[in-house]
Amino acid sequence: MEISQQLTEEFKLRPDHVRNILQLLDEGNTIPFIARYRKEMTGAIDDQVLRAFNDRYEYLKNLEKRKQEVANSITEQGKMTDEIQAAIDAAQTMTEVEDIYRPFKQKKKTRASVAIEKGLQPLAEFILAQEGDPYKEAEKYIDEEKGVATVADAIAGAKDIIAEVISDNAELRKKLRSLLENHGEMQVKMVKDDEKGTYAMYADYSEIIPEIKNHRILAINRGEKEECLKAKIFFNPDIAKRVCVAKYLKPNGNAECGKLIEEAADDGYDRLIQPSVEREVRAILTDRASEQAIKMFEVNLRPLLLQPPVKGKVTLGLDPAYRTGCKVAVVDETGKVLDTGVIYPVPPKNDIEGAKKTMKELISKHKVDIISIGNGTASKETEIFVADLLKEVEGVTYAVVSEAGASVYSASPLAVEEFPDYDLTRRSAISIARRLQDPLAELIKIDPKSIGVGQYQHDMDKKRLDSVLGGVLEDCVNSVGVDLNTASVSLLKYVAGLNSGIAKNIVNYREENGKFTSRSQLLKVSKLGAKAYEQCAGFLRIPDGKNIMDNTAVHPESYEKAEKLLSLFGYTDEDVRERKLAELPKKVKEYGDDKAAEYCGLDKATMNDVISELVKPGRDIRDSLPQRQLRKDIMSIDDLEVGMIVDGTVRNVIDFGAFVDIGVHQDGLVHISEITDRFIKHPSDVLKVGQQVKAVIITLDKKKQRIGLSLKQAGANKNIG
Repeated sequence: MEISQQLTEEFKLRPDHVRNILQLLDEGNTIPFIARYRKEMTGAIDDQVLRAFNDRYEYLKNLEKRKQEVANSITEQGKMTDEIQAAIDAAQTMTEVEDIYRPFKQKKKTRASVAIEKGLQPLAEFILAQEGDPYKEAEKYIDEEKGVATVADAIAGAKDIIAEVISDNAELRKKLRSLLENHGEMQVKMVKDDEKGTYAMYADYSEIIPEIKNHRILAINRGEKEECLKAKIFFNPDIAKRVCVAKYLKPNGNAECGKLIEEAADDGYDRLIQPSVEREVRAILTDRASEQAIKMFEVNLRPLLLQPPVKGKVTLGLDPAYRTGCKVAVVDETGKVLDTGVIYPVPPKNDIEGAKKTMKELISKHKVDIISIGNGTASKETEIFVADLLKEVEGVTYAVVSEAGASVYSASPLAVEEFPDYDLTRRSAISIARRLQDPLAELIKIDPKSIGVGQYQHDMDKKRLDSVLGGVLEDCVNSVGVDLNTASVSLLKYVAGLNSGIAKNIVNYREENGKFTSRSQLLKVSKLGAKAYEQCAGFLRIPDGKNIMDNTAVHPESYEKAEKLLSLFGYTDEDVRERKLAELPKKVKEYGDDKAAEYCGLDKATMNDVISELVKPGRDIRDSLPQRQLRKDIMSIDDLEVGMIVDGTVRNVIDFGAFVDIGVHQDGLVHISEITDRFIKHPSDVLKVGQQVKAVIITLDKKKQRIGLSLKQAGANKNIG
C-alpha cells in the first residue's frame, strides 16, 4: 500500500488533502504555517493532528527505507525469493522487517554457526525433511578433524542449527510475541527495599499483560533500574514450545526426526526465542507506556503554557526559603526589574516585622499591584506571612505560582546573559514574578522536563520527548503570536521558520536599527530568506507598526485581499485600528460568504480567519480563557474537614486522576473514579491544567498531609462530565 493511501485510511482524510499535506511537508513548510495559512489545502485540520500525521509519515518513510535496505541485502546474498519479498512488502512495523531479516544477518559466532562450519547444515536439512533415519544419515558426517567424533556430535550440531532456524522464523516470532502480549503475565518481586516504600505494592505482584496500566510499566522499569525490583513476563512454556514445533512437524514424517525437532525446538525456545521475545515485548510495553506518558506531558504542558497572563500589573516576586531568606524582586508591567532584596519572615530568623517594613516600602515605592509567590520550600509560611501583610495593605492581591524549573533557569547561561548583575537566587525571584505576568514568555526559557507536569519524564527517550515537547512549545508560541519588538531569543526561536541563529539575528537587528516598523523589514535580517519570511511573518506582531495588519495574524500574502474585503464593505485601515468592525461578520454573511470570498480572492476558511483578526487586531487568545484566581487570604490544612466544599485549580493530570490546588499548600488528589459520574477513559478527557473546579473533601490525613477530593460529589462542575 502506498504511504499516501495508508495515511488517508489511518487519519480518515480526503485523498486530495493528504496529497496536499505531503507536498507541503516535503516542500519544507512548518506545521504552524500549514495549520494556519493553508486550510483550504488541508481541510482545516489543526496543528495537533498535523503533528501526529507528520510523525506517522516520518515513521512510514523510515519503514520503507528499511524495507528497501533489507531487500537489497538479501538480494545481494542471492537468497531473495518471491515469498520473502512479499513478506517484506506486507510488513507493517520495523519489528516485522527485522524478523524477516534475522536469518540473513551477519551473526556473531553461535552454536549454529559453529555447526555449519563443521559441515552439518545438510544433516539439519535432512532431519527437517523427516524422510529417513537421522542416525544412519549422521554417520556420513563423522569427521574428527572437524570436531565431529561421533553420531551424537553430528546430531547435536544439527539440532543447534535447527534451533536457530526455528528461532529465526519471522512468522513464528510474530505469533509468540502476540501470545505474550495477550496472554502473558507480568511477575514482579522486590529484591531490595528503597526505605521510602516506593515499590511496596510491587513486593509480590503479578498481572496479565493486557490489563497492566502504562504507569505501572514505567514504575516497574524504574524499580528495576534502581535494582529494587526484578520483573519477568511469564507464559506457559509448554504451550509456547508446542507452537514452535507445530510449524515444522510433518504428519507422516519420520518419528526419530520428529523427536529431534521437538528437542531442538525446546532448546531454541528456552535459549534463543523466549529471552529475545520477552525483551521485545518489554520494549513494546515500554514504548507504549512512554508514548502515553509523553502524551500526558503534552496534554498538561499546553494549558500550562497558555495560562492567561496577568497584564499591566507591577509585580513583586517572592522566592521562599528558610535559612537563606526569601528573595524579593519587583518588576514593572513589561517585566523590567525595578528592585530586589531579601526578607526573613520565616524560621529560623522569623523577622516578621522587619519583613513587613521592607515589603510595605517596596509596595509603596513601586506601586505594586500583585505578589507572586513560588510554591517550593517555605512557600506555606511565606504565603501565611503575605496573607497577614495584605490585611494591612490596600489594593494588593497575591497568587501562588509553580516555581518548578526556576532554579534550573536561574543557573543557566541564558539567565546569566539576561541578568548579569544579579545572583541566581534573585534571578529566580524575577522569574517567579514574570511567570505571573506572562507564563508563556517565561516558561519557554526552561527545559520542559523541569516544569513539573509530567510522569516519569526523566525516564523517557530524550530525543522523542524533546521532539514532542518542542512541538508543543512551537504550537503555543505561534497560536498566541509574538511581539517582534520585545520578544526574547528564547521566544523567537520557536516561531515557525525561525531557529536560534535567526532569532539572535532578529534581536541584533532590533538593537542596531531600533524597533521594527513593518514585517517586511524582516527580509533585511541576516539569514532570514524568503522561505523563512513566508513561514514566520504571520506569527510576528508589531503593535504600533505602520500597517495595522502587522498587529494581526493576517499573513502579508493576504494583505491586498484583506484590503479588498475592507473596501467592499466601506471600511478603512483606521476603522480597523479603532476597532470599528464589529458589524463586519454580519455584513459578510448578508452579502454571502462564497460571493465575498470569490471577490477578494480568498478561500472561505482564510477569509473567516482574516475577518476575526480585523475585528480584534492584537487579540490574545489567552484572554478568553478562565482567569487565574487571585487571593487575599489563606487556609491551612488544619482548617479543612471532610465534607467541606472548596475551590481549586487543576495542577497536574495523570493516568489515574488529577492533583488539585485548593489553597492549602498541599495539593489534593482526585482519583479518576471521583471526577465524574459518567465513564471516561482518561482524566484528560474532561480535565486540563489550570482549570477551575469545585471539590468536596472526602478523605483527610493531616499527619501525612494527604487530601482526597471528589469533583462529582461537589455537584457544581458544569464543565465536567
